[in-house]
Amino acid sequence: INRVYCSDSHTQSALETDADLQYLVTGGKLTKVKSNSWKKKRFFQLQDDGETIWHESQKALKRNNTFSINDVESVRRGRQSEVLQKFTDSSMEDLCFSIIFKGKRNTLDLVASSPEDAKHWVTGLEKLIASMQNLNTQQKSEHWIISRMRRADKNRDNVMTLKEVKHFLHDINIEVNDMYAAKLFEACDISKSGALEGEEIKHFYELLTAREEIEVIYGKYALTAGQMSASNLLDFLQKEQREAVSLDYALMLIEKYEPDSAAKQKKQMSRDGFLRYLTSAEGTVFNPAHKEVYQDMRQPLNNYFISSSHNTYLMEDQLKGPSSTEAYIRALTKGCRCVELDCWDGPNGEPLIYHGHTLTSKVLFKDVIKAIRDYAFRTSEYPVILSLENHCSVEQQKVMAKHMTSILGTALLTRPLGKKMPTTFPGPEELKGRILVKGKRLNKLDVVFEDNSSVDVDSVSEEDESAEAKEGEQKAKAKKSKIKLAKELSDLVVYCKSVHFNSFEHSKEKQAFYEMASFKESKAKQLAEHSAEFVHHNIDKLSRIYPAGSRTDSSNYNPVQMWNSGCQIVALNFQTPCKQMDLNQGRFLPNGKCGYILKPHFMRIPDFNFDACNLTSGRWLRKKNLHIMVISAQQLPKLNKDKVSSIVDPFVRVEIHGVTADKSSAQTAHINNNGFNPMWNKTFVFAINVPELAIVRFVVEDYDPASANDFIGQYTLPFTSIQNGYRHIPLLTKCGNVIPSAGLFVHIMALDD
Repeated sequence: INRVYCSDSHTQSALETDADLQYLVTGGKLTKVKSNSWKKKRFFQLQDDGETIWHESQKALKRNNTFSINDVESVRRGRQSEVLQKFTDSSMEDLCFSIIFKGKRNTLDLVASSPEDAKHWVTGLEKLIASMQNLNTQQKSEHWIISRMRRADKNRDNVMTLKEVKHFLHDINIEVNDMYAAKLFEACDISKSGALEGEEIKHFYELLTAREEIEVIYGKYALTAGQMSASNLLDFLQKEQREAVSLDYALMLIEKYEPDSAAKQKKQMSRDGFLRYLTSAEGTVFNPAHKEVYQDMRQPLNNYFISSSHNTYLMEDQLKGPSSTEAYIRALTKGCRCVELDCWDGPNGEPLIYHGHTLTSKVLFKDVIKAIRDYAFRTSEYPVILSLENHCSVEQQKVMAKHMTSILGTALLTRPLGKKMPTTFPGPEELKGRILVKGKRLNKLDVVFEDNSSVDVDSVSEEDESAEAKEGEQKAKAKKSKIKLAKELSDLVVYCKSVHFNSFEHSKEKQAFYEMASFKESKAKQLAEHSAEFVHHNIDKLSRIYPAGSRTDSSNYNPVQMWNSGCQIVALNFQTPCKQMDLNQGRFLPNGKCGYILKPHFMRIPDFNFDACNLTSGRWLRKKNLHIMVISAQQLPKLNKDKVSSIVDPFVRVEIHGVTADKSSAQTAHINNNGFNPMWNKTFVFAINVPELAIVRFVVEDYDPASANDFIGQYTLPFTSIQNGYRHIPLLTKCGNVIPSAGLFVHIMALDD
């Protein structure tokens, strides 16, 4: 089996020669920490496949005592997690580390017996993670298949019997009858020994992984002694992929992706090289030019959509879920640039963050600020906005201000940029590495440039979301409740002063550019019905939208309608995997995932009168016909891994989200019992009126005639980031993580109407 996948030999070599990986292969005892009273030694060991970690469990029947390196988000050295900070001594810093998983799996907090042991584990795990991340899509596919082959080879003799072949086919999510399995086995069993080995297994692998649809495309352009010359490849790129590229670009692709040295020397591309190109960054649906920051980042802040989180501190629901600094870390590392801090008085003079009047757990304000300091700019260097929901006494507000200034240091913006009163926002580029505070302010921003001092404490109306809740309870009250505001906290609010919204006219005539309103979703939806006015309001001001208080399950509203109205800070519950979060992840996928997307020009210039609900002629109308042929899928995951006979019946749905006139969806038929290589060859045509606001979502589900279909994977991206031609599409889990081996193969053509 090892002969099938050449990259595995490299992995095996590393396992045998690298000191850190050797240490993991040998294994050792680590102390697993859950609380002050739950600290238990467990044996951990890297398995022969180089990607699975086994650990002993107290429960003899527990199945989930392994995890894959593919499931690990990161490894953090030292006492960085809340658990290790609470339940280990500071003298143990060099012994501790945490394994952070993708999705909702709990973090593994561990203590080694010596600093050397901890270093071996952390370094070894980081090497394995980097090794898996460095595999291209085709290599990940091959790696996934060969790992399943090894798993089917129960006695590890590098030979596969018919029984093992049947088990393997089930494991890779393909249902075949006994006759087909026997026929496939017989075709490969050249020696007639009743078992496959060596070249026979390689032949079996090649038959199984043959891509008929790729063969057809390759055959059409491989016109030079059965292979593609650079000129043939250029023809393909220009005619099929609609790319305006030169011969030099085709030669670069051959040099980069051709695995056969003889073909490379002839400047030709073999079938394997062509497949590697199609599954590479250049061959995927997402335009690789958009993977880096490519937009103008010097426009005023209000000209951008800003990735924003609501109730960022929550890991789950809003009634009894846990609050955690980890929730902030996850949001920030996903590119979120506006996080919410719900602040309340705590014991010992220390403010707390939690969802007020509920059973959600509490986290120290200063610990959240430390986490923000440490993780704010790891994914994106552009500014982070702290949206404060302040319920604290004046005394603890002063503590909040002290913590922010002392912990965040020079990163915290405490006065406007420049030496005179600004008339508009600075841009993300000017605010790189800076942290802004959004909240109430006692006075106008102009006083920063005046000599006179203002009062130390005064009353302001209570924060928007809490006021909303109280209004619901006490509708008879004529006035909004007031809170005292400390000058120290007030002075930290610069470009994002929270004010009450009365009307678009009042905002235009009476409010400064830095004064911004927050809208609950129902109010925002009402305003969005007059989309043109809302768009004009957002040309000058910032607007923040947040979910209704009734969403106690942390569900989300549709952000697209808010973006269509030019709203910048459209806050969602990042902790909840859902279609709305898929759309948010897709919206902020381009521009280097930096959390800022430049709004279309017609939403930034007052001369235009764009209305997403009632389209009129204008520069936003650039009609396109989007032709999408869903050709095939590869290696879809099994949904019920514990049941060997469970095979998916997949279908694909394509959704268009954008202005009202562009909303549409269509889906293929389902394919029975084949998650490994189902094929549809189904074409859809969508009319797109406003391409700059359109988002395309590809969804794969498991058909179930008796109940709701099960989600398999999805991928969402803006229409403007789509590449034409034959493209592979990666698939993401509900939590937004890439499924390493799975994908769709499509043909896309966007044509002018």
